[in-house]
Formats: sequence, C-alpha cells, structure tokens
Amino acid sequence: MYWLSTLAALIVSSLVGIDAFAVNQQSTRTASCLSMAQDAVDTKIATLTDATNWRLRLLLNGVTTTQGRKIDGQLFVLNGNFIEEEGYEPPQGLFTSLTSSNKSEDGSDEVLSLEISSSRWKLSEDPDDPKDGLWIWGLFKEPLYPFMLLQMETKELELSSAEGEEKDSIPALKLYAQINHIRDQDTGNVDLKTADVNIRLLEQIQLPGATVDLYENEKVGQVSFQPL
Repeated sequence: MYWLSTLAALIVSSLVGIDAFAVNQQSTRTASCLSMAQDAVDTKIATLTDATNWRLRLLLNGVTTTQGRKIDGQLFVLNGNFIEEEGYEPPQGLFTSLTSSNKSEDGSDEVLSLEISSSRWKLSEDPDDPKDGLWIWGLFKEPLYPFMLLQMETKELELSSAEGEEKDSIPALKLYAQINHIRDQDTGNVDLKTADVNIRLLEQIQLPGATVDLYENEKVGQVSFQPL
C-alpha cells in the first residue's frame, strides 16, 4: 500500500501548486488593474471647461504705445479657463482670466500684467470656407472643428517710466487668433497649438452712395497654451 500513499501525496502536492499558481496569477492581474487605474487618475485630461486651468503666454511685437513707441518682445502670462456656453453649435463660450503673472516661471524675467476686459472663443471648420453643420447630414460621425477662433479685448496698460518722463501706455487692444484645435476622440483631451495674434485694421472705401468697411489682419505677436 506504500505506493498508494505516495501517489496520494503527489496528487495533493500538485493541487496545492496549481492553487498557488492561480492565486499568484490573480494577484498579478489585480496589481496590473490597480496600476492602470492609478495611471488614469494621475493623467489629467485638458478640456474647454472650468475643470481645466490654462496658461496663456502672449508675446507682443510691434505694438505702438500711446506715445508712438514700439513694443517688441513683451511677454504677458495669463491663467484662466475656457467656459463653454450651453446650447450652441458649434461649441463656443468665454475665456475667464483667473490670474495675471508678473514673473516668468523661474522668476528670472519680469513680465507685465495684462488685464482682459472680455474674451470669446468659438470652434470652427475653415473660417474662410464655413461648412459648420454638414455633420448633421451624416457626412461625418461627429462635428469636426480643427480651429478655435479666439478674440480678446484688453484694457489700457500704463507702462513704468523714469521720473520726469512723460507717461506712456499700451492702448486697449482687440486681438484675434486662429488656433489649431485637436481633440482626441477616445479620451476627449484637447490640444491647442501656438498661433499668430493679429489686430484688425479698418479701411473705409467710399463708393457711390455707400461706404464699405474692409478689415485687414496685422500680425502683432504669438500666443501659446499650456494646460495646468
């Protein structure tokens, strides 16, 4: 009967080994799932809502002050949110400024504070060839808006001057930018690319019996975006 006892012992040992392997595999899968869940928590999704704070770096070049001086390479840093207004198609809304930094991130370079009086944004297809709404007729799975049209109006900003010098300031500006807008269809993450900033120059043309307003864009800088 000795061989029967030995066989029973081998069978029990094998079963214990299989259970231990199964427990180890389950533990590995559990650890992997927990790790993926933690990665999802740690990953921030940038959105055009108040859930995401954005940092805008506005670099102005060639802006003329009230005293006729040219401002070149002046950096402004703004923190704020893109707030979508419900009920609009294409999506659009306001940019709300939260803070205005007067130092660069490393604290080495001084930048001026710029106050935004109002700002609006709107997602768009090619603004020179509007096709918004074609997705409704089944041409696309969902709206495709590769551009954001951003308009910002600033308040007059007084510049520092030495004693005895005449005061100078950057006048109130109306700035426009057409920004490449990319939204990941799987995660919803939004990416806004660096874009040129323009002002619009008005030219009035007198025609017989009517006056026509023509606007021409003039580049005055760049704006970049960073989700925080």
